[in-house]
Amino acid sequence: MKNKHSLIPVLMLFVAALWILPLSAQSSNQQKKPMNETIKKSPHYKVTFIELGSVRCIPCQKMQPIMKSIREKYPTQVNVIFYDVWTKEGHPFAQQYNIDVIPTQVFLDANGKEFYRHQGYFPEDELIKILQTKGVR
Repeated sequence: MKNKHSLIPVLMLFVAALWILPLSAQSSNQQKKPMNETIKKSPHYKVTFIELGSVRCIPCQKMQPIMKSIREKYPTQVNVIFYDVWTKEGHPFAQQYNIDVIPTQVFLDANGKEFYRHQGYFPEDELIKILQTKGVR
């Protein structure tokens, strides 16, 4: 008799898990947007600047004001995207862009083709020179 009653909570947890897991998988799939969708929605940009890093990485934190500055200086010419690759949502982009060092900056032209890549902290004046190679003024 005691064994029957001890199985009830276990069975209830099992049923709840079967009900909750598909819901959480569905919502996480909705949150993940492939990077290419972001680019397709913004075809007027001359350059897409992708920063792959983490909010907990010191050199990555130093890149945050630079990304903000680029967004403000070139709002219609440069699409600035940040992926925190130490999160569940950002990790697929680390694999997509085959990075092994953070921060890594990837630059895509207006057609979505990578034309430049840099690893580590990237000073703003040097970064702007790369943008200018694609006509950003």
